[in-house]
Amino acid sequence: MSIPHDIPHAGTPPQYATSAADERLTTPEGRKDFWRATFSCWLGTAMEYADFALYGLAAGIIFGDVFFPESTPAMALLSSFAAWSVGFIARPVGALFFGWLGDRKGRKAVMISTIILMGASTTLIGLIPSYASIGLWAPACLVLLRFSQGFGAGAELSGGTVILGEYAPAEKRGLVSSIIALGSNSGTLIASLVWLAVVQMDQQQLQAWGWRIPFLCSSLIALIALWIRRHLKETPVFERRVAMLAAERLSSLERHQAAPDNRSFWRRSRAFFTLIGLRIGENGPSYLAQGFMIGYVVKVLTVDRSVATSAVFIASLLGFLIIPAAGWLSDRFGRRVTYRCFCLLLMLYAFPAFMLLDSREPAIVITTIVVGMGLASLGIYGVQAAWGVEMFGVKNRYTKMATAKELGSILSGGTAPLIAAALLSWTGHWWPIALYFALMAAIGFVTTFVAPETRGRDLNDPEDVI
Repeated sequence: MSIPHDIPHAGTPPQYATSAADERLTTPEGRKDFWRATFSCWLGTAMEYADFALYGLAAGIIFGDVFFPESTPAMALLSSFAAWSVGFIARPVGALFFGWLGDRKGRKAVMISTIILMGASTTLIGLIPSYASIGLWAPACLVLLRFSQGFGAGAELSGGTVILGEYAPAEKRGLVSSIIALGSNSGTLIASLVWLAVVQMDQQQLQAWGWRIPFLCSSLIALIALWIRRHLKETPVFERRVAMLAAERLSSLERHQAAPDNRSFWRRSRAFFTLIGLRIGENGPSYLAQGFMIGYVVKVLTVDRSVATSAVFIASLLGFLIIPAAGWLSDRFGRRVTYRCFCLLLMLYAFPAFMLLDSREPAIVITTIVVGMGLASLGIYGVQAAWGVEMFGVKNRYTKMATAKELGSILSGGTAPLIAAALLSWTGHWWPIALYFALMAAIGFVTTFVAPETRGRDLNDPEDVI
């Protein structure tokens, strides 16, 4: 089935058909299920991004001293972000495995599994002995737990996005789906708040045990999310899919025919590669803005640690306005034009940003990081959430969306801090990093010209939109 013909007219809301999600929301029990799912997805995503923000901040501030004390500052930063990248290598593997499971056994089982895996991995990172205690086993344990953390995270974010998209009424899908981005923003806020308190310790206490506190505290979020998800119901779209498959199998048995073949994962894969391109334009600049820039200003420019952490905190607060505004704009004017504008702004931001960071002035540094995170980590993802869900048919939505997003992450966000650190070590200057930043945003910008406008699409359609 195709999307409604009036969708391409930006600014003109399409005519939406009544969906299973709309019908469920008319009952008190349905509304209760919706809010439970919304809170569960928000909390799980908050935990995922708290974990990754904790690691990003720790990598830039303390991990070089704890796990790579014999390296130069630049090489220690490079080694810390190399371990960071391992988590992103694991994410597409987890996305493929858990996505396949979620498309066949349901969203709930996957969401429970991923929250347990991520919570355990993050807590154990806080228990790793330092390099001074166990030598090379310390960074080895860090890499192993980063892989385990990434394996669960590969399906967590996309699973929450699929659940919200399939629960939301069509005319507000962009706004409701942006709650996933609010979850990521909340996680970043939690991480920055904890680190703002922790970095007040003296260097000896911070290196000895203070850095462990944020990782150990994440277990509380995991336990709360797990308790809520035990009572989560499947989405209206997935329930309808299960009922239709059961009816098809029964009909086939009555006619003595083979059941329909539902294994065509790669059929019509243009939407899959389109989402990878869009993801590169968002995820690469995002992790440079909230990951690499933190380490750059602290380790290379020797700006006080609290300045970088304060910038992350301020951006996270502003995110509670930026993210829903971006989702609403995509509902009003369309996913494509809104996403394109964010990518263009990121391209224009790259070179001036690093020039301003070199000033070392706290107010300028904070403003620069806040603007970068506002564009890349907050606004653009507020649009991407609903767009990714709408691109795929119900048959393989979870698998394709999760795998495309995580492959895009490997090609951008997962390796961006590592590549940026390597470029800095090789050239000794920021201009190749700024060029790299702008090129990734340009990939997202160009992809919007081949991506379809999907606003208002019926999520019960079995095939991808392209």
